[in-house]
Amino acid sequence: MSPGSILEASGLVSGYYKIKVLNGIDLSVGKGELVGIIGPNGAGKTTTLRAISGVIAPWSGRVALDGADVTGLPAYRIAKMGLGYVPDSRELFPGLTLADHLKLAHSRLGSREGYDSAVGRVLELFPPLRGRMSQRVGTMSGGEQQMVTIARALISGPKVLMLDEPSTGVAPRIVDNIYDALKELKGSMGILLVEQNAELVFEVADRVYLMDRGSIVKEGTPKELMADELVRKTYLA
Repeated sequence: MSPGSILEASGLVSGYYKIKVLNGIDLSVGKGELVGIIGPNGAGKTTTLRAISGVIAPWSGRVALDGADVTGLPAYRIAKMGLGYVPDSRELFPGLTLADHLKLAHSRLGSREGYDSAVGRVLELFPPLRGRMSQRVGTMSGGEQQMVTIARALISGPKVLMLDEPSTGVAPRIVDNIYDALKELKGSMGILLVEQNAELVFEVADRVYLMDRGSIVKEGTPKELMADELVRKTYLA
């Protein structure tokens, strides 16, 4: 791994069945760094997160988490090693309560932090969830469910948090709450954020990767990318 990196993908190639989606992705996230990935639909952003997290298997290349090679490991093992993943599909259990989701994630991932203090930490980040511990998540709004999904990923204190389109289908006030939480978390862990809304990414990211057709085509700070006329016209118009 590069010095200072907590997460690194090198030459990552993957896809579905015989269809190649990723053409050799190289990216890294430093300790305490928030890195964004933007790009058009079908660029391979979600596939990148799935291949890193073990949801799908890399065809070739390498993934390292905090110095350990996790390439090809099953998702549950990578999660136990410190990767929190918030998928775009949320994958919640509608009939279970918020407390059920947090208890399951805390116990399954073996957090070193006590459950009560871990719950207090995530509720501090997401005030709308206070008083909802006994509520079934299926009765919550889409934005509240998104906060539950992120809280579930955070409850074990991951080293790296990956989020896939956290603003999609979410009311603006909840989007503000989610991004306020990311600003609060920034510096305490590595964060890899996939987002369709480039403006949101540019507000919080230290660095941004631009993906297209399964490849990284540009990389830079938000300021550097906003100075690029094509990027500005395509993503900030």
